[in-house]
Amino acid sequence: MNKLKIAWLLLFLVLGLHQSQAQTYKFMTTGFSVMEKDASGNWGKWSELQPASIVVTLDTNKNRLVIYSQEIQVYQIVSYEDEVENDDDLIYSFSCSDENGMPFTISIITRKKQDNRKQLYITQKDVIVVYNIVNYIHKDEKE
Repeated sequence: MNKLKIAWLLLFLVLGLHQSQAQTYKFMTTGFSVMEKDASGNWGKWSELQPASIVVTLDTNKNRLVIYSQEIQVYQIVSYEDEVENDDDLIYSFSCSDENGMPFTISIITRKKQDNRKQLYITQKDVIVVYNIVNYIHKDEKE
């Protein structure tokens, strides 16, 4: 009986530690650009980069990404894809669904050869939005 109690205690500790590894990441956008498909289904050109100061939260506890723009965008993360790394980029991708259940991909890309610039790509069926992002720094924190 004692061994069973110890086994349950260890199980709860392991599960608790696993849960505590989930985190919330905050970013601030510095600009965005959009590319859309035309009526023929061909991708157009990127729009001019527009300045934007928008908070973005990646919450792995709730499996969602939230963009706090004028219209709040909430994307549910369905699965976390494997990290991809090459000489130029480090890519973290997420399979997601929007509020209508439509599947799409969100990627956070670190551009190694561009001073580790970070970008957030939201790739949907007919539109791609890219945000340049930086880690969010609270006023109370020092860089």
